Amino acid sequence: MTRDFALGSSSARVLEVLRVATRLGLTSFGGPVAHLGYFREEYVVRRKWLDEATYADLVALCQFLPGPASSQLGIAIGITRAGLLGGVTAWLGFTLPSAIALVAFAYGLRVLEVTDAGWLHGLKVAAVAVVALAVWGMARALAPDRERATLAVLSAICVLLWPTGLGQITVIAAAALVGLRLLPGASAPATTPRQMPVARRLGATMLVVFFGLLVALPIARQLVPSHALEVFDSFFRAGSLVFGGGHVVLPLLQAEVVPPGWVTGEQFVAGYGAAQAVPGPLFTFAAYLGAVMGPRPNGVAGAALALVAIFLPSFLLIVGALPFWDALRGISGFQAALRGINAAVVGLLLAALYQPVWTSAIRGPADVGLALAAFGFLALWKAPAWLVVAFAACGGALMALVVR
Repeated sequence: MTRDFALGSSSARVLEVLRVATRLGLTSFGGPVAHLGYFREEYVVRRKWLDEATYADLVALCQFLPGPASSQLGIAIGITRAGLLGGVTAWLGFTLPSAIALVAFAYGLRVLEVTDAGWLHGLKVAAVAVVALAVWGMARALAPDRERATLAVLSAICVLLWPTGLGQITVIAAAALVGLRLLPGASAPATTPRQMPVARRLGATMLVVFFGLLVALPIARQLVPSHALEVFDSFFRAGSLVFGGGHVVLPLLQAEVVPPGWVTGEQFVAGYGAAQAVPGPLFTFAAYLGAVMGPRPNGVAGAALALVAIFLPSFLLIVGALPFWDALRGISGFQAALRGINAAVVGLLLAALYQPVWTSAIRGPADVGLALAAFGFLALWKAPAWLVVAFAACGGALMALVVR
């Protein structure tokens, strides 16, 4: 009877995690930083699933790891509340609402054949404002001094001159080495060790699986002629190398899907603009790309494949790092390398602001004016992103009517 009660209690917690995470996935507008605020209010203040110190530690862990910080935080909280299954359901609840909305948007583009519509061009212009604001905010936070700002500029130049996935990976690795040598960081203050519901053996296994896939998938795609395998490798690698938040996935994904012809530059930027209008994590942009890309897989199957591939590194890294975090965060070398990586991330996003975002969206003075207006609403009036996207879409439609 005791065991049955324990199973029932565990199932109830899993369903509770799913319910709360789904509500957050339907209402959490504003991007990764805003998500952290929503999570704190829901999980710490309202439900008291964890205390402030534990929440701060989990936020630090998710900021340290590559991947979407808010999604990883949700997974980590789900694990602490209801074990590994709780982590999975936390991810499902937070991710699926926006993923479904973006897949529906992809189908709408294909069925209605509106690739030249004015409102769609407005979405591209909205992406200019959103990415520009992200560059500005991240530069102030991650490259506040002369050394890191210089590293960011050099990273942007290198990525513009070497616009491939390999070039971006090389820049990130080089920035980590520069940070390790030139940007020493103090180790984190000692804290009381916390018991995490993940054994060290399981954590080590997950880390081995992560690094094994990161090495094996590029080799496998060369040996096995499978488009599905190519897609899985590309999105897994993008999800594995993103430091600094959801916007930074833009240049990595663009380098993976546009040059091979899977997605056109116009489809890419339009989808990124639409991703600003939905709640939840920006990484669900992968579901849109999987749905519109060709050749097959595409549609729902392609969306599911891309979505799982880009989020799988986050799950493997969170489960792998949780039991080792207290020891890892005290090593100053990791902090220094992370400083260099974060500065490079600013450079990658700055390069992406020009190519493909600016070059695909800005065609004349009217587009510049619409982009400046959207940026003003975001930066000065603190308007929500979805409202600014709607404004830009209306502006694009109006400009198309005037031109006609």
